[in-house]
Amino acid sequence: MTRDPATDGLQVYIVGGAVRDALLGLPPGDHDWVVVGATPEDMARRGFVPVGGDFPVFLHPRSKEEYALARTERKSGRGYKGFTFYTGADVTLEEDLRRRDLTVNAIAQTQDGELVDPLGGAADVRDRIFRHVGEAFEEDPVRILRLARFAARFADFSVAPETLALCRRMVEAGEADALVAERVWKELSRGLMAAAPSRMLGILQQCGALARVMPELQGVEQTAADVDRAAAQGLSLPGRYALLCRLTPERDAMGRRLRVPTECNDYARLLPEVLAGLDAVEQGADPADAQLALMERADALRKPERFLDLLDTASVLRPVDREAWQARVAAVRGVDAGAIARACAGEPARIKEQVRAARLQRLRAR
Repeated sequence: MTRDPATDGLQVYIVGGAVRDALLGLPPGDHDWVVVGATPEDMARRGFVPVGGDFPVFLHPRSKEEYALARTERKSGRGYKGFTFYTGADVTLEEDLRRRDLTVNAIAQTQDGELVDPLGGAADVRDRIFRHVGEAFEEDPVRILRLARFAARFADFSVAPETLALCRRMVEAGEADALVAERVWKELSRGLMAAAPSRMLGILQQCGALARVMPELQGVEQTAADVDRAAAQGLSLPGRYALLCRLTPERDAMGRRLRVPTECNDYARLLPEVLAGLDAVEQGADPADAQLALMERADALRKPERFLDLLDTASVLRPVDREAWQARVAAVRGVDAGAIARACAGEPARIKEQVRAARLQRLRAR
């Protein structure tokens, strides 16, 4: 390995997801490093830039990768923020690994490629099992969400029964009630974008956390399967979220609870409109009028790409001729509303009616 003056002489290890993914043969992502036996002053002298808040994390002077001092943590309050950290130079690598969530994420690797695996994480990677490191897992409710999100990402992994039982005890003890909206949405959105989102929802449901973090959610057994199909089609996050809550009457309240991004809330609001509009097109006596009504309700003329994305989302549930709709949108948007307005000079009340009539004519002429 090429000598790095910034880390030369330090006890430096790659930890966590990068080691796990390498064992799984997956492409490497960002590297997280842990430094054992050093102080913040040692790191600063080597040119590392401090960025940590609760505990010392530093950016490498050239690679900009994150290097954290080895630490231990002790529960000091409720929720994921209720911790006191200790980052003394006497903290060992094994002590740092023991504070992590799952054994598969508690494997370290030296700069020369040698594994340091005191908790049997490599064996659990081989056996495709998610297992908590220790009882300290129950001190951080975010770990329930992370476990569920990992289950969505790694569809061939199972969850150890004792780990699922621990999650249930945490929920029953009220730990999940301390989760804040930002952390719930962060993990939920990442799980929705994974290969098998239904597994995330299933884990949360099995341990009782789903009803605590998303009490409004309805019909999850059906919508979870819909979201898996959306994942297979590579749909966007807003589309997947809209499918998740399409059977939830209180979707607006759920969006507020989770502080969901505006675009996701818009998709959740508009998807039922699109589905109803598609039904009206098939069943109505005047298809062109129903087509235009749908485009108007979904604001397709101002936001055509969003409308087409919503049609892709609807296609998870029913056949949709996307190309035909794309052509309809183009035809309607091709109407020169300005010219019509000029032709109606002196009669402004007629402009809206005439513009709509021209758009209908375009649709009927196709």
